[in-house]
Amino acid sequence: MEKLLIKGGAPLKGEVVVSGSKNASLPLLAAALLAGGASVLRGVPALRDVKTFGSLIGNMGAGFTFEDARAEINTAGIGNFAAPYELVKTMRASVLVLGPLVARYGRARVSLPGGCAIGARPINLHLVGLEKMGARIQLEEGYVIAEAGRLNGASLYFDIPTVTGTENLMMAAALAKGTTVLENAAREPEVVDLANALISMGARIEGAGGSLIEIEGVDELKPYSYDVIPDRIEAATFAVAAAITQGDLLIRNVRPDHMDAVSIKLRETGAEVARTPEGFLRVRGTGRPKAVNITTMPYPGFPTDVQAQFMALMSIARGTSIINETVFENRFMHVPELKRMGADINLKGGLATINGMEGLKGAEVMATDLRASASLVLAALAAEGQTVIHRLYHLDRGYERMEDKLRAVGADVVRIS
Repeated sequence: MEKLLIKGGAPLKGEVVVSGSKNASLPLLAAALLAGGASVLRGVPALRDVKTFGSLIGNMGAGFTFEDARAEINTAGIGNFAAPYELVKTMRASVLVLGPLVARYGRARVSLPGGCAIGARPINLHLVGLEKMGARIQLEEGYVIAEAGRLNGASLYFDIPTVTGTENLMMAAALAKGTTVLENAAREPEVVDLANALISMGARIEGAGGSLIEIEGVDELKPYSYDVIPDRIEAATFAVAAAITQGDLLIRNVRPDHMDAVSIKLRETGAEVARTPEGFLRVRGTGRPKAVNITTMPYPGFPTDVQAQFMALMSIARGTSIINETVFENRFMHVPELKRMGADINLKGGLATINGMEGLKGAEVMATDLRASASLVLAALAAEGQTVIHRLYHLDRGYERMEDKLRAVGADVVRIS
């Protein structure tokens, strides 16, 4: 099993190019199922999750090719409307095929996401919405079985904003008869990107990016040719990397307006964060960071996907910081691994109290999830000595060639067996 070997202490300096957004690419790949023929998506990152999604829709009979950040999805051969557990268990985003399959083909058999009963990180919001639109839903042996004639528009309210729920129902509503209103919808840039792609396919959508989205269904959609937005979480990770190493990075292919919450908090730590005239982002560390508090929130609040990385920064800050995780109840699995490197972190419920240390020490650590792995990389870059990060497959789910990009800006990092 591959590992990452990092020798810390070098400030990162130079330019890094952010890849296309993973969290935008996956729903866009699912959206291709809404139209007959070949859709083309450009700027797609070469990630494990993208390849898994390609296998998923390929298993349905779709053609899928992926090369040089360009994915082509041809739906002409689709004849299987099932998403099996063997593929879904590795990636929760697989549930995004549910809405398109029911809307266009009238049926779907989709495994419940691996290791996740309906409850925490629920998909029940997806199912309730589809039922209100006329679908018949059954749960059978760990699968969602959905059938429908043409779906009907409906007024739907999310008890809590859900990104995949908003995306799934927006895609289903695009082919429904009549008008669908999504209230308390997710406002993330990835939702807006999906809406823009659907509009390019002929959908009628208004309000994406706000909490109320209105979709007027159409009879059919055409394939898309579309460029995915940059990955704001990867950009934020490199921004924190600049701050934690006292480096100076120019981050290219970035949407600074998608990163306002992270940029504000980085400035509070003392880092310099500036937009360049070309629309890029420059981040420079200016000394040991100052401790600041954060509370994770749905967009436009501080993203839960950057909480772990920011905790690594706070572990070497001057003073005590408090991180309040309000989005996911089990997103502190990186804490024991950071503590192995010398971090002083105390947990109580959804609160983490971090007493900043003057420095961290290299150690053998284990990645437990995607963003936890990124936090360990950042901690290792700043630590004294050598760190070995195990279970590197977590990192590969969300970061394209991360070690190559880090080496190019001065990091001492290598992938080993």
